[in-house]
Amino acid sequence: MKVKAFAAALAALAVSGAVEAADMGDVETPIRLSLNNWTGQRLSTYIAGGMLAEAGYKVEYVEADLNALYEQIATGEVHAMMEIWTTSDPEDYISVRDAGRVEELGDLGLDARNGVVYPPYVAQMCPGLPNWEALRDCAGIFSEDGNGKRGRYLAYPESWGSPGADRIRALDLPFDVVAAESEAAMIEEFQQAYKDKRPVIATFWAPHWAMSSYALQFVRLPKPEPACYSDPSWGPNPKAAGDCDFARGGVVKASWSGFKERWPAAHEILKNYELSIWDQQPLIGLVDVRGETVHGAARGWLAVNRAKWMPAVEEATGKGRY
Repeated sequence: MKVKAFAAALAALAVSGAVEAADMGDVETPIRLSLNNWTGQRLSTYIAGGMLAEAGYKVEYVEADLNALYEQIATGEVHAMMEIWTTSDPEDYISVRDAGRVEELGDLGLDARNGVVYPPYVAQMCPGLPNWEALRDCAGIFSEDGNGKRGRYLAYPESWGSPGADRIRALDLPFDVVAAESEAAMIEEFQQAYKDKRPVIATFWAPHWAMSSYALQFVRLPKPEPACYSDPSWGPNPKAAGDCDFARGGVVKASWSGFKERWPAAHEILKNYELSIWDQQPLIGLVDVRGETVHGAARGWLAVNRAKWMPAVEEATGKGRY
């Protein structure tokens, strides 16, 4: 974890002897943080909540539906969300952000990537991989019986949007898209495919423990450029925009536009909060593989790594300075 401006704050403290802390604001009203349906986001949220609780705030965790969440943040029904993958082009979020109804709190710090993935043994069944053009000729191996003309493509759950599925359609590849029911259902599909040595192709993301556990490989799609998303004439399919790979990075935090005014110190904590892939990915494995609870894994990380996150709390609140 990095703490933005912490070194500068320490330098100012050395010169002046004190650094003015932000006002705590309304400590009696709970800060409502969204919990979404993927493990990494829940971990990021419980870690952020633990930091806010250490600062002296009350925190509530709200099970959220992405179909309604951004409007709930805009109206203040939910106060903040810790992982918004802008690489997935979340139109509802972009709309409320650009209208000034939510505040973007900066990057979380994950080196995130969405992509089209397959197990390594599939490369022997589909010569030409990882180049995407190979999928035109071998789509049939991904069909239900392995002998069809069109393959089966596993996409993200519908509530997550359609990144990956939209690439398959834009590239005019012969696949029928099936939305997974959940993250757990996607993992189960990989597990069964490995057991049967059956071809499987899907949208997936890093950081995630399954990327290394199953040695999942990314399909090499056309390099993304801004024109890809707006100009159909760009790229291999002149009839569609979006016929390229995902942009890298782009996992941000966001809050209700009134958050800073109500909870100034909490606002500063969340802006400075960052979590690296090296911190998050092992925690995902603890939960999804070893059966640890998300809350328990986050609480354990907070206990062991106080030196990483406590400076953000101290910088915002003045706690522990004097």
